[in-house]
Amino acid sequence: MPRPEESLTGRQRLVKGLWPPRLTRPQLIVALLLFGLGFGLAVQVASNSDTDSALRGARQEDLVRILDELDSRTQRLEDERQGLEKQRSELQSSSDQAAEARKQTAEKERQLGILAGTVAAQGPGITMTIEDTKGTVQSDMLLDTIQELRAAGAEAIQVNGVRVVANTYFADAGKSVSVDGNKINAPYRFKVIGKPQDLEPALNIPGGVVQTLEKEQATVSVAQSGKIVVDALRQAKQPDYARSSSQ
Repeated sequence: MPRPEESLTGRQRLVKGLWPPRLTRPQLIVALLLFGLGFGLAVQVASNSDTDSALRGARQEDLVRILDELDSRTQRLEDERQGLEKQRSELQSSSDQAAEARKQTAEKERQLGILAGTVAAQGPGITMTIEDTKGTVQSDMLLDTIQELRAAGAEAIQVNGVRVVANTYFADAGKSVSVDGNKINAPYRFKVIGKPQDLEPALNIPGGVVQTLEKEQATVSVAQSGKIVVDALRQAKQPDYARSSSQ
């Protein structure tokens, strides 16, 4: 007895194989995505068509109003853009000014530190050595040397490892000399930063420092240098009474 499938014609078997359709999960997902895309395109086309139709059907007064609104919006956006650019320029300028102010403040602090002896300094200058084998050099002679160097433009000075500042004082201590309470012994070595061409001649003028010391049987040597390092430091002292007038 023949089976039911064998009694079907070829056309009937083709229809039976295609219907009902057997969709796999990936095919179903692709179909849904294609449907959604087509629906979105249809809505967009319809929307554009409605807008075009609305504009074509609008009155002249309505079209003028729409153009005015677009012009106003464009102008507002342009004003906002210019305002933002102005703010950016002001911020950049303010940042540059602040950076320059910080730079000048740091430079001023460095200069004041050199004068106060709280920071090291280097630059061209001279090295002066006073040999005193007879013990005849006294504190006032060394003080005169400091004054002469300052008058010649010395910017930083140290003597035997003691930094010389505005209120530095010299005193005799037996056959030695005391500098700001620090006892130093010969030979006295001065390290001085300034213009060498001004410093050395100031010491060697007739009747000046060198001749005075040599009269006391001391030996003086002066050497110019392109780099003198003054690295003896002083502790910054907090004033007891003086305050900034800006406070």
